[in-house]
Amino acid sequence: MESGKRLSTKIDATVPTAARMYDHYLGGKDNYAVDRAACEELDKVVPSTRALALNNRRFLQRVVRTLAQEYGIRQFLDHGSGLPTQNNVHQVAQQIDPDSRVVYVDNDPMVLVHGRALLDQNDRTAVIQADMRETDEIFSHPDTKRLIDFSEPVAVLFNSVFHCIPDSETDGPPAVVERVRERLAPGSCLLMCQLVSEDQEVRDFVTGFMDRATQGHWGRVRQEKDVAALFDGLEILEPGLVEVSTWRPDNEVAPRQLTQEWIEFGGVGRMP
Repeated sequence: MESGKRLSTKIDATVPTAARMYDHYLGGKDNYAVDRAACEELDKVVPSTRALALNNRRFLQRVVRTLAQEYGIRQFLDHGSGLPTQNNVHQVAQQIDPDSRVVYVDNDPMVLVHGRALLDQNDRTAVIQADMRETDEIFSHPDTKRLIDFSEPVAVLFNSVFHCIPDSETDGPPAVVERVRERLAPGSCLLMCQLVSEDQEVRDFVTGFMDRATQGHWGRVRQEKDVAALFDGLEILEPGLVEVSTWRPDNEVAPRQLTQEWIEFGGVGRMP
């Protein structure tokens, strides 16, 4: 994408956004009627979406806790973080170590407003408005430089966001991941997952619907093999690349994704 392109700071209540739709599915209140209407239409074809969103959020929390507890990571860079909800990345990480630092990145101006209000009293956490494809801008941002030491291991989170990025040799998910990996120290970890389906009809419907609903702010629903390719050269943490509700569940009766018309697929890779 064009480097240095300024993002809008105006909140548009007439066009759905993925962040606000996700907020609605999680039971949040930072969304508009247009977002809720888009969710209702989506549910007619893929009715498991609310459960999928909730399971994805739990996955994120388990990953952050695992990386902080078992791998000693104290720095988190969360791309496409979405609107703040309960048990955010900084809350989970700072329960393990209060000195953990977190930078949230999102291009939605509503995320910036609500995130900064939430984090006003937390000097180890920041939220910046940027497109997740703008790696140079994100890594050179004053708040990123203040909080993140890239000579030490970092957890870089791409949680349920790659389906928002169109295919592109320069700015598609593989290119973004490669740019990020070039800047990370050994021992850094990448959480990467996105919505996938092995049913082409589902992929085509959801991709087309979301592209129209968000007026072009969408990529596509992909296949498991597309996600797996992003992990080439990384040490994939157990249990591997999976439907995310099965990634190190808290207990045997933890919620699982029961329907399979589409799933959230991915895992965590560690830099050698």
